[in-house]
Amino acid sequence: MVVQALAFYLFAGILVLSALMVITVRNPVHSVLFLILAFFNAAGLFIMLGAEFVGMILVIVYVGAVAVLFLFVVMMLDIKFHDIRKGSRQYVPIGLAIGGLLLFELYTLYGTWAETLAMKANRAKPVENMSEMSNTEMLGSIMYTDYVLAFQLAGLILLVAMIGAIVLTLRARPGVRKQNIGEQVSRKSEDVLEIVKVSSGSGV
Repeated sequence: MVVQALAFYLFAGILVLSALMVITVRNPVHSVLFLILAFFNAAGLFIMLGAEFVGMILVIVYVGAVAVLFLFVVMMLDIKFHDIRKGSRQYVPIGLAIGGLLLFELYTLYGTWAETLAMKANRAKPVENMSEMSNTEMLGSIMYTDYVLAFQLAGLILLVAMIGAIVLTLRARPGVRKQNIGEQVSRKSEDVLEIVKVSSGSGV
């Protein structure tokens, strides 16, 4: 028990410190590296709790794919943070208003969803014998019933992050020739083909 307690406090302490460093360091590359460290320690805590599936998912998906992708994106993008911060305060009231509206809608949606007859029936229904279910089955049954709203909200946050990454990388550079699919499809043969009659012994 002493070893388990020491391991828990070690993982939890490093996790809290690395999470604080993610939001406090100025270098975005260092921030992503601390995020990877936080994922590793969170995976260790999940494995100690017996949820080895969640721990392996954190290591494989988040550390192996998402965090490394963030690291490469941050390193490859030449983002001028000083230019981004200029004039950002004028959008604070609009952002607060939209955020408050979304929070109100989510609160209303959750309150209405939790009080429906179907949801009350699901809460009153006894759960299957947990000893006969695997770890993954138990996780899926809980995630897609009790925490389905939080699961959908996490997907919405990832969608917003993806749109933000696209907006940051979308740049309009002058002098770059782009493909126009509509113009290519609507092009006619007489627009690009010219028939010239050339007499014998003379050039065009």
